[in-house]
Amino acid sequence: MVDLIQEVGFLPLLYSGISGFSAEEAVDDDCRYVVYSDGGWDWPMWKWKGPIVTEGSCVYGKFFNKKAGYISMDWWPDFMNYRRHTYPTPAPGSIEEAILLTLREHGSLITRDLRRLCGFTGTKMRSRFDGYVTRLQMASRIVTQDFVYPRDKHGHEYGWGWALLTTPEQLLGKEACHCDRTSQESLERMMTHLKGILPRATEKQLTQLLK
Repeated sequence: MVDLIQEVGFLPLLYSGISGFSAEEAVDDDCRYVVYSDGGWDWPMWKWKGPIVTEGSCVYGKFFNKKAGYISMDWWPDFMNYRRHTYPTPAPGSIEEAILLTLREHGSLITRDLRRLCGFTGTKMRSRFDGYVTRLQMASRIVTQDFVYPRDKHGHEYGWGWALLTTPEQLLGKEACHCDRTSQESLERMMTHLKGILPRATEKQLTQLLK
């Protein structure tokens, strides 16, 4: 999977709207989600997320139409350059700014703790807060550093895991996030690359993937 991410540069985790272009469609059947007769489940591909991210050759987050995926380090500067010019900078005093300031203060936080520190503790506040965090990921201002799993009384990890969030500058360093091109040049470079690896995809599909 790591090699595939390096080869294609951009890889949505689940179905992307472009047939065959996702990690889910790339893996063998025995690596996909399965439910057992006793109610248990297994999803090897899902469990790979943490090791792939911490391996250090790609960035992970909700980057593709509010859905998760990987971007290789070679393409991250162009992607970040384009997205930060596409999405508005969080306004002073806004909730988005407060979220980023909290993350910068603590370095990294799981979503649950970030939500609590930002004061989103009331009824029905979770989905609202998650919406802000997703927009910040789409703007390439928040990324996933790793996944943290709860443990049962025997010390075994279980569940879907909690995303450990941080900023790309904190995770990668400012140099790895720097791009000398204009945002339009970055977009054109990414589009040319994607047209090369996805010759059957339409212009609309590729634009939707990157916008």
